[in-house]
Amino acid sequence: MFLGAHFGGNANNSSNAGFTYANSNNSPANTNANIGSHLYFFGNNINERAMTLPTWQKNSYNLFSVGRINPKTLWIKSKKKRMKRFGNLYSRIISIENLELADSRARKGKANSYGVRFHDKNREQNIIELNQTLLVGQYKTSKYDIFKIYEPKEREIYRLPYYPDRIVHHAIMNILEPIWESVFTSDTYSCIKGRGIHGAMKAAKKAVQDESVKYCLKIDIIKFYPSIDHDILKMIIRKKIKCKDTLSLLDEIIDSAKGVPIGNYVSQYFANLFLAYFDHWIKEDKGIKYYIRYADDMVFFSDNKPKLHKLLFDIDLYMDRLNLKVKDNYQIFPISKNSFDKSGRGIDFLGYVFYKDETRMRKSIKKNFKRTVYKMRNKNMSNKDYKQKICSWIGWAKHCNANNLIKQTLNNKL
Repeated sequence: MFLGAHFGGNANNSSNAGFTYANSNNSPANTNANIGSHLYFFGNNINERAMTLPTWQKNSYNLFSVGRINPKTLWIKSKKKRMKRFGNLYSRIISIENLELADSRARKGKANSYGVRFHDKNREQNIIELNQTLLVGQYKTSKYDIFKIYEPKEREIYRLPYYPDRIVHHAIMNILEPIWESVFTSDTYSCIKGRGIHGAMKAAKKAVQDESVKYCLKIDIIKFYPSIDHDILKMIIRKKIKCKDTLSLLDEIIDSAKGVPIGNYVSQYFANLFLAYFDHWIKEDKGIKYYIRYADDMVFFSDNKPKLHKLLFDIDLYMDRLNLKVKDNYQIFPISKNSFDKSGRGIDFLGYVFYKDETRMRKSIKKNFKRTVYKMRNKNMSNKDYKQKICSWIGWAKHCNANNLIKQTLNNKL
């Protein structure tokens, strides 16, 4: 396989193309607007997917906007206009006022933790010293405390000290969050204010209940967080940020661990950003009306099963370019009307199972709900305390068809 390019030309029109005079679509008589540079990848085998980008292309402003994919040619088209990039951010990030705000936000729900109590012994001086450390560019990420959790699968969690690291991460996001959220489409829901799991659930219900929707493609990524490529992530960040000091700070955090460590406050934004332009490609280039992404869990809806198979092939190529791999346990299936309809299946997504006419709680979640109620009941709690403890479970159950489950569980009929 080899790579070629033409610059400043028109992909539709040889008369207007750049110095290579490439004509990738229409006849020379068809005049179209110039649309910038293109990359071409040529391969003899449809399975040949090692597409290493050259250094000179790393600042491309639409690096991952895939146009058409066919067995012999994969090309990446660039936008007509460069998106706005932001500078002069670092002074705002490291200001005393922003660090104090970051401190107040980072401590929410953790006021009694050892890290917060230790920091509070010298709080004002710590903020001043952190400001000076950042001002001279000497901030370095502290050593991680690494441990494993199982919920339900094994995950490796990276934990940093409250001071200075968590405060720094919140200070960064105080300034960069609105910039990055402007990049996200309305189809991604993980860790975004006003969306979250229940926002994704509402979107899934809406999609499933559309009469034109008959099939679902469900995928996720193999070891998504640990597999995020640092060079590609930095490249994506530079699509919106041009402040050198801010980029140096972000690069230091990115390079502090392999992939993107689960547990860092900024990691959830890095993960969303890493697939943000994939989201745009799905909506704008592939024309998928209904699509929902929660971190690396994704569902796509269509009236056409072959279309979803073709989409899966294209996604596989796209993910290769990000050095990611789609899990082999992907699913393409017809959507059932309800839990009794055997002509298809429900969509098991985010703790719920979605059907055309109803939404059920996932069986494992249901069992955990009953188990929690059983344990609390045996602690001889008052009725008031008992209900307060399980209110989150009831809130979860009320978002689906689970009224009977709630009544039976709370009435001790386990």
